[in-house]
Amino acid sequence: MKAIRRFTVRPVLPESLRPLGDLAHNLRWSWHPETRELFRAVDPGGRSPAGDDPVRLLAEVSAERLAELAADPGFLARLTTAADDLRDYLDGPRWYQSEDPAAGEGAGRPGAIAYFSPEFGITAALPQYSGGLGILAGDHLKAASDLGVPLIGVGLLYRHGYFRQSLSLEGWQQEHYPVLDPHELPLTMLREDDGAPARMVLTLPGGRRLHAAVWQAQVGRVPLLLLDSDVEENGPVEREVTDRLYGGGSEHRLLQEMLLGIGGVRAVRAYCRISGHPAPEVFHTNEGHAGFLGLERIRELTDGGTEFGAALESVRAGTVFTTHTPVPAGIDRFERELIARHFGPDGELPGVEAERVLALGTEPTADDEEPGLFNMAVMGLRLAQRANGVSTLHGQVSREMFAGLWPGFDADEVPITSVTNGVHEPTWVAPEVLRLGAGRTGGGRTDGSGPGIRDAVARIPDSALWELRRTLREQLVTEVRERLRASWLQRGAGSAELGWIDGVLSPDVLTIGFARRVPSYKRLTLMLRDPDRLRALLLHPERPVQIVVAGKAHPADDGGKGLIQELVRFSDDPRVRHRLVFLPDYGMAMARKLYPGCDVWLNNPLRPLEACGTSGMKAALNGALNLSVRDGWWDEWYEPDFGWVIPTADGSATDEDRRDELEANALYTLLEQQIAPRFYDRSGGVVAAGPGRGGPGRGGGSAVATLPRSWVEMVRRTLLTLGPKVLAGRMVREYVERLYTPAAHAHRALTPDAAAELAGFKARLRDAWPQVSVGRVETGATEPAGGSGELGTSLTLRVRVTLGDLTPDDVEVQVVAGRVDGSDRITDATAVPLKPAAGPDLAGAHLYEGPLALDRTGSFGYTVRVLPAHHLLASGAEPGLVAVPADVSAQAPGVLLR
Repeated sequence: MKAIRRFTVRPVLPESLRPLGDLAHNLRWSWHPETRELFRAVDPGGRSPAGDDPVRLLAEVSAERLAELAADPGFLARLTTAADDLRDYLDGPRWYQSEDPAAGEGAGRPGAIAYFSPEFGITAALPQYSGGLGILAGDHLKAASDLGVPLIGVGLLYRHGYFRQSLSLEGWQQEHYPVLDPHELPLTMLREDDGAPARMVLTLPGGRRLHAAVWQAQVGRVPLLLLDSDVEENGPVEREVTDRLYGGGSEHRLLQEMLLGIGGVRAVRAYCRISGHPAPEVFHTNEGHAGFLGLERIRELTDGGTEFGAALESVRAGTVFTTHTPVPAGIDRFERELIARHFGPDGELPGVEAERVLALGTEPTADDEEPGLFNMAVMGLRLAQRANGVSTLHGQVSREMFAGLWPGFDADEVPITSVTNGVHEPTWVAPEVLRLGAGRTGGGRTDGSGPGIRDAVARIPDSALWELRRTLREQLVTEVRERLRASWLQRGAGSAELGWIDGVLSPDVLTIGFARRVPSYKRLTLMLRDPDRLRALLLHPERPVQIVVAGKAHPADDGGKGLIQELVRFSDDPRVRHRLVFLPDYGMAMARKLYPGCDVWLNNPLRPLEACGTSGMKAALNGALNLSVRDGWWDEWYEPDFGWVIPTADGSATDEDRRDELEANALYTLLEQQIAPRFYDRSGGVVAAGPGRGGPGRGGGSAVATLPRSWVEMVRRTLLTLGPKVLAGRMVREYVERLYTPAAHAHRALTPDAAAELAGFKARLRDAWPQVSVGRVETGATEPAGGSGELGTSLTLRVRVTLGDLTPDDVEVQVVAGRVDGSDRITDATAVPLKPAAGPDLAGAHLYEGPLALDRTGSFGYTVRVLPAHHLLASGAEPGLVAVPADVSAQAPGVLLR
């Protein structure tokens, strides 16, 4: 019989154990080893299946066990220490509360920042993530908490999460959607002062309403607000809005994103009102899914009497937008009619006209083309004064992809910067790695970013590092066998036929990891390109390789599921199944074992389609070496000291099949000729003794093995040099210093009067800009003879500019100079402002002049342009307006220096 209602019945904690409840409901336990060890002591035999979920553990522990703990002085002492440590962590000053360089100017760091994301990967106990975007968002919150950054996280609570993955007997991905009960999760409901649940309400077409409750997770110092539509006030359709992550059709996704953006702002307002938390000065949109938050903030201002243009400028000033996709196909788009219906007269935001909403999301098109789909990333960029990609290469790709929003500007001038992602060290580093470092510093943990850990790693003996790597590999072997057995039982195998699993993998064999989502561009099956060559690598008699693979395909992606099936069928082959394993249901719990246990982390996407790719960072923090295409973060931080590059064949003349063949051959060659030989090279003569060191594939004996010195040195270099770069703490500091704080300053500067002034200036620009033109550019008497000049000299430029209804105070006239290529395009450009010298003349032209230094040799060229100028603009490119000479052939030629 099926229950008609479900409750969670919790035991009443004795008074002395009450702090356990506080510790369980603050997710800091997920990255704090001492607190996790405390909860393991509650259930020392591991009898409860909720061992890694303290909230569930406390709900299932018996009253008898609680009474034992309440009478245990040793446990109570540990509990007091843990509770005091959490209190100090929450209340004490941290990096953000340290001296602020800008505070003396009256414009210091923001009092609060709201961080919106469609998914958050905090812990496996709160499964609200699908892949890298969510894990990155979770690490962002954790690092912000460690640094004391006053962040408020905002997302949705998905009652079915993403999905649980299993395999059919044929190796086809199966999806399962277990129901998540918020009362069994580390969440509390946001309530009004009278105890009533806080409710966010959105207006839908046809007189319908979308209601949402707000659940709060506490991520260290950072509150995370999650909106939930599964409430009694909703009808059946509305209750399902937050059913699952990235599920449903177009309108379903639109409602999710409206709830996230519009409802999320309202949830932040309610939370700040109820808790007394400072109101955010900066709103950070993590990808375009939350872009509607800007519309809600405009609505707040227009309801208060602010004109739309001024409200738009005020909102833009305090908004940061991060794009994570390097391809247009990865952006959410909606039919314009769908948007118009939901933002029409009987829809949401009645104070913001639907035409204005549509204009914000309209993609750039030619004048004779009809407007296309409504683009969430385009809206996100138009509603944010500051935007960034998530690696240096991705920033470059993003500037090229969105250059159409800034016509007339070269891609490198598009105002999209980059902050390379990072990962949260305490979450992803194995306790054994942390303990080894702590032991070398005399005890106590470091944050990984200071000299303490680097000095400690430098002093660790080679033998200790090598022993550490083998210990982690051995733990992975145990984990893989357990998960593989469970997977085969799910696929229909009987226990009696699974004895072979006891011989799967070896703690002495070079271990390669590959785990991520399975879209086609990540090329899960590139390693299968030449099956015979792969088998030879796996079964080499002296230098074998073993590979652990995991990953999920989107439920609607049959192509991705086909790739998984292809790999599973290869791994099912009895000849290789002890050397290549596919583990279903990849998630945070699996990842925390997988990253530390691998010697090499493999990444072979199509360049440049990997925006960042943080999995290799997590492996590196545990001493694994990266083997990757130069994409994402690896493109900027690769060094031969700590990894290898798979050469790419991404030229336009190479077709897809040929490219995969070339890159797969390069991968095999690296493994055969460089990686495996280095791992198994024992010529260093240093001996590591111990049980089970009998060589590849042998599980016991008392033999000894010498150390691979060059391999261990690469491990050390990874920890020393790469480790500090890949930390989420470094990433969050960059966001604070380069984006959040400037955004707060801009927001404060835009008082209502200033916002109206800036909006009026931009309106004036749009009306007057067609009249702005650049006349003839002259070099006067200093023009070099024969089209050449000498290094170190300068030219005096004079240019006449027509400004129409604008004044010289409204613009900046620049000379842009640099080397030129064979098409006369300027590269490595430098812009120098020219000064107004006279005007206007009878024809209405203004004369500008200034020197142009000939400061580099070779082919050198220049041009002149006019940009808008206003002290409240973040850059001259912000309005997307530029005037250049209409007839380049009529201007002075470029100059060749000698």
